[in-house]
Amino acid sequence: LLAKVSEAALAREAARKAREMTRRKGVLELAGLPGKLSDCQEKDPALSEIYLVEGDSAGGSAKQGRNRKYQAILPLKGKILNVQKARIDKVLSSAEIGTMVKALGCGIGTEDFNMEKLRYHRIIIMTDADVDGSHIRTLLLTFFYQQYFDILENGHIYIAMPPLYKITKGKSFVYAFDEKEKEIAVKEFSKSGSKGIDVQRYKGLGEMNPDQLWDTTMDPENRTMMRVDIKDAQDATDMFETLMGDDVEPRREFIEQNALSVANLDI
Repeated sequence: LLAKVSEAALAREAARKAREMTRRKGVLELAGLPGKLSDCQEKDPALSEIYLVEGDSAGGSAKQGRNRKYQAILPLKGKILNVQKARIDKVLSSAEIGTMVKALGCGIGTEDFNMEKLRYHRIIIMTDADVDGSHIRTLLLTFFYQQYFDILENGHIYIAMPPLYKITKGKSFVYAFDEKEKEIAVKEFSKSGSKGIDVQRYKGLGEMNPDQLWDTTMDPENRTMMRVDIKDAQDATDMFETLMGDDVEPRREFIEQNALSVANLDI
């Protein structure tokens, strides 16, 4: 019992020092914003949105393709910390999470969080359409669920839906977001003959040039986005805990129940 009390006291003290360090860094930096952030010109949070982008390559395309007036870009390097069981001092010591906290501007933790200071009312997670991208998206959803529940509850979190395929024939082309759309597009092009049909699969956002990324994923007139609700985030958190948590038994049960139904295995 004494050990638990001592550990809790140490955790509170470490969290206090981490928050103070975060504030101090914010004051020292220009306008308190991280250097990796390409901010937008709009100052009204209700009209502003920020893209949390996987990697510098995709971040570069997004920065070139965006509308600078109201779209901010924050590239994230690699996979962020799993915050499922991390103490707040561990969370704030993560460079990528610290960068996100400063960019959002609303503080973190029960003492510092202020919803009214949130700088963007659309926070859009944009990752690659592969296993790593799914993992990063799950980590980010877990982070928002654990540390920014109010932001999630108020409907400010979105997931970008980039296309998986570009189907081209001659000078005509269409984008497809899944296998079914791809098959329909190929069938439509095949009506005038199957020769010359090219199907390109985008593994990563970095494979798209800035114009393509804008046209398919960032242009409000054309883009498709999924708004995240509490159930989405809870499901992501539960799945992450099952597959990556410390308890082995739920993971074994999941594998036993789903092993025979695997359609696509990433090795």
